[in-house]
Amino acid sequence: MFNKLYKLLKLTPPKILILGFAAIILLGCILLHLPVATANGEGLDWIDALFTATSATCVTGLVVVDTGTTFSLFGQFVILSLIQIGGLGFMTFATLFALLMGRKISFKERLVLQEAFNVVSPQGVVRLVKTVLAFTFITEGIGAILLSLRFAFDMPISKAIYFGIFHSISNFNNAGFDLMGGFTSLTKYVDDPVIVLVICSLIILGGIGFFVVNDFLEYKSVRKFSLHSKVVLCTTGALVFFGTLFIFLLEYHNPKTLQPLSGSGKILASLFQSVAARTDGANTINIADLTDSTIFLIIILMFIGASPGSTGGGIKTTTFVTLLGAVWSQIKGREDVVFFRQRLVPTVIYKALTVALTGFFVVILVTMILSITERENNFQAILFEATSAFGTVGLSMGLTSKLTIVGKMIISLTMFIGRLGPLTIAIALAHRQTKEPYRYSKGRIMIG
Repeated sequence: MFNKLYKLLKLTPPKILILGFAAIILLGCILLHLPVATANGEGLDWIDALFTATSATCVTGLVVVDTGTTFSLFGQFVILSLIQIGGLGFMTFATLFALLMGRKISFKERLVLQEAFNVVSPQGVVRLVKTVLAFTFITEGIGAILLSLRFAFDMPISKAIYFGIFHSISNFNNAGFDLMGGFTSLTKYVDDPVIVLVICSLIILGGIGFFVVNDFLEYKSVRKFSLHSKVVLCTTGALVFFGTLFIFLLEYHNPKTLQPLSGSGKILASLFQSVAARTDGANTINIADLTDSTIFLIIILMFIGASPGSTGGGIKTTTFVTLLGAVWSQIKGREDVVFFRQRLVPTVIYKALTVALTGFFVVILVTMILSITERENNFQAILFEATSAFGTVGLSMGLTSKLTIVGKMIISLTMFIGRLGPLTIAIALAHRQTKEPYRYSKGRIMIG
């Protein structure tokens, strides 16, 4: 039935992903608009419901209303469901239901899964989905237990368990939604080693990409990691380390952030913000109190984002390091970009350049539009908001709750583009690619 529908509508895998995510957001919007979804029984207005549904489905974490105090248990459950479906992808759950019903996964559906997980081939993608689901539920379960045990010291056990489950799922999927109330996020636990280390672990495990996780699980049999996994792990480690170091140095004497904390507290706060800045909307220190240099550093980290095939956004770590490799090769006068004694094919470099520039232009365009619609706010906060939405990060300098209706629509669209990827959307909207029957003669232009 699905194959006939695909043929009738001429849907390509990128178009299916776009329509699927849009349908989930629309359903979430309708549910959050219901009176039963809010604590006061009045329901959200349509624009706020759409914004919240988009933020949850695109695992961003930007909020126009406080999650912990505004929504009822039903509304919070809707948000949590949207986070889980949006983080893993609706095709992952569609595949799960198909497997439970004993139905075979068609080749067309495998192509959509290939697009969703950003893998090079549909071969073995169903096995990857099974691995993803198992790894996700086990990791979220362990995270929920550890967080529940810690929260039990501060609240009744039933509430602690609920908070543990919610925050484990939210942070593994790099969404950053919280139930603490008052838009405070996790600032109460800024120097708490259990909360900081558990949530940082959840964010990293959700952000390195499921292909890397699969490589780890298959290491015993193959005894080696793929080039992709090596690049992702090294880049992620470097970004976390240097991000932590620079935040620590830049904020060390800031009386509004790190200065009042102990030595270990300063390290934990720096680590958390370094990890969360690339993918997750949670924070343990007030973002608006950070110095300008730290704000700029976080903007860079948000733009880079997580890794391919993960729950995070941004241009991705592999794109960033591929461009660095290309620059380094040019400086050294080398023809090839080489990582771990393996050279990258030119098409990978072209794709990395396309993704980075497309993302850059999206952020610039959104920032320009917001500078008009939100003209009463400072430019730094606007650029920060635009980058956070594109990177599906969810951090804010306080602008989100002040957005105009047009601003909310623009940020919602930016989150949608950031989650699916600008390249996926561009391919979906473009005409069918055909091989050119001829090639032009070579030409040269001056560069630099």
